[in-house]
Amino acid sequence: MLGKTQINLVLRSTYSYFCIYKMTFKSDTMKLNRFVWVSAVAAVALCGCTGQSGESVSRPPEGVQGDAVLRPLMLKKLPAGAIKPEGWLKKQCELQRDGLNGHLEEISAWLAKDNNAWLEDGGDHGWEEVPYWLRGYSHLAYLLDDNKMLDESKIWIDAALASQKEDGFFGPYNIRGGKHEVWAQMIMLWILQNWYEYTGDERVLPFMKKYFEWELAQADETFLEDYWENCRGGDNIWSVVWYYDKTGDASVLPLIEKIHRNNAEFTDPARLPNWHNVNIAQYFREPAEMYLLDGDSTMLEATYNIHDLVRRTCGQVPGGMFGADENARIGYIDPRQGTETCGFAEQMLSDGVMLGITADPMWAENMEDVAFNSFPASMMPDLKALRYITSPNHAVSDSKNHHPGIDNRGPFMNMNPFSSRCCQHNHGLGWPSFTQSLVYGTNDGGVAFPVYGPCKATVGVAGGEEVTINEDTRYPFTDRLTFEVSMAQGASFPMYFRIPTWTRDAKVSVNGRDAGDAVAGEYFKIEREWSDGDRVELVLPMHLSVRRWPTNQNSATLDYGPLTLSLRIDERYEKANSAAVAIGDSKWQEGADPEKWPTYEIYPASPWNYSLIVPAGDDVSGFTVTRLPWPADDQPFTLSGVPLEVSARGRQVPSWGFDKSGLTGVLPRCDAKRSDSVDDIKLIPMGAARLRISAFPTTEE
Repeated sequence: MLGKTQINLVLRSTYSYFCIYKMTFKSDTMKLNRFVWVSAVAAVALCGCTGQSGESVSRPPEGVQGDAVLRPLMLKKLPAGAIKPEGWLKKQCELQRDGLNGHLEEISAWLAKDNNAWLEDGGDHGWEEVPYWLRGYSHLAYLLDDNKMLDESKIWIDAALASQKEDGFFGPYNIRGGKHEVWAQMIMLWILQNWYEYTGDERVLPFMKKYFEWELAQADETFLEDYWENCRGGDNIWSVVWYYDKTGDASVLPLIEKIHRNNAEFTDPARLPNWHNVNIAQYFREPAEMYLLDGDSTMLEATYNIHDLVRRTCGQVPGGMFGADENARIGYIDPRQGTETCGFAEQMLSDGVMLGITADPMWAENMEDVAFNSFPASMMPDLKALRYITSPNHAVSDSKNHHPGIDNRGPFMNMNPFSSRCCQHNHGLGWPSFTQSLVYGTNDGGVAFPVYGPCKATVGVAGGEEVTINEDTRYPFTDRLTFEVSMAQGASFPMYFRIPTWTRDAKVSVNGRDAGDAVAGEYFKIEREWSDGDRVELVLPMHLSVRRWPTNQNSATLDYGPLTLSLRIDERYEKANSAAVAIGDSKWQEGADPEKWPTYEIYPASPWNYSLIVPAGDDVSGFTVTRLPWPADDQPFTLSGVPLEVSARGRQVPSWGFDKSGLTGVLPRCDAKRSDSVDDIKLIPMGAARLRISAFPTTEE
């Protein structure tokens, strides 16, 4: 199929030859017509020889609604387990399995099976923590096909399915003010959806319908009245959307409007219902989900507004998130403010939902920003401990109480394996959610790659054929990505590749031949008859660039492609007893060994209070990018393993230090004195830096 580029080449070639030979043939019309026809064929052949076979499009096509009640999704989620991580991403998943998420049921009292609310009627613990943990844990089991994890997941899933009452309710009774609190049930529905996709368990669909009927029967006065569920009803809506997609059963769709009607108000253009960081990362997509039912574009616009509003207010920081700590606060906007680890994970999941609804490349870029720059640094390199709060400027990671600098009282910045009930259980959602968004189906029977990472995906395409596509890459640490097709017989279908907004002169080739002109910020579509062994190669050149944060002292962030760079700070680790430096709601299982699961405090062992020398006009020509060897253990998110660094220069700012609570100080004023001496400094990708300065005060020579 010829795109605009190819057609233009045909016409230009034909017209040129026509002009050259018109005088030769003069009045011999038959010869002239024959030559024009032959020239056109030759031009088409020329296009084929140069490999021209693709075109840029803003989005993959919309689906045809037909008799369906819901608007069709722009991108179609593949079944859980259909996308397998490879390379560095598989390493992250294996570390998660061998780390805290894979062993949390051994140490968390909330996951103890005895008298657990998900295993026994009237159980007294685990109502929220079990589904929080199981959502990431079970999905990870599908990604790795891990039998031990599958067996453990099945214990909890079987119990949830067996817990359904005659009226349709299931799981723990969490009664608050005489009303059913159903936030935990929302999470468990997602677990059951992935379980169904992976196993085809016939119990799931009738179970979900019966529960939806229970919800429909509840009076508005008693429905979604508690704080958490009132903000997070979008999770429930997405389960209804999923169920309808699988069954076509429209009887449950009134529940979407009912949830929206009783949920918090998300459509005010100037305010948010609350400023809790994890709530925002979840609830911003709820209006867009409502849009699927009513087609009201103002609902879709409301989702974009929420996402922008919090970032305009508290989000002049790198890393894809916003300065919230636990709750975003007006005036607390410095890059030393951070995000809960489970806020990172929930944002990535929500970005994936928004990709499905809109196919907008913006959501893919936000997901990569969080996944590559914020999420990895929130955990120890072995994923056996994590921080509650991680910030773009984060020069110490200790057990002190840093309130009111951060909106939490207690030791919220150390690397503790079990120091809060939410992040420790919910962080496992992150890498599985990222992996799930690497590959989607499209409405024209094709395959879309909006987010990039090493993986192997099996997907059904036009004509009912099943295709496996292997994405071989070390992206985001390299600019080359190769996609190899494996299939039993040839098939014709389109493939869509997102071209990032930050790249210039992207190259796309098929089997070594140029495929056409790619446009940054769009998708590149290749539609052809594919055969076993066909290869698509993307080259997405990465360049250094400077972002400015005007509200935060006009500080500067240096980016390299999708990677944000941070000052390389030597990290000194001190081991601490996890039981002694945990926050108050920590509960360990009896017999859990704190020595096996230590806490680490991290202190700077080199200067960190640098201003970055950025020449006038944010000229980046003086910075030097150096490629380093790829780490033998496939873990690039560490100081010792990071495969890229940038040479820069800076001046220290003597007045910039730790504040009276020991927290990294706010950015110094633009006129704060800089040191006279200039130092050579190194910058590394932000995701590899557990201590970091990523938004710099600046200075000139």
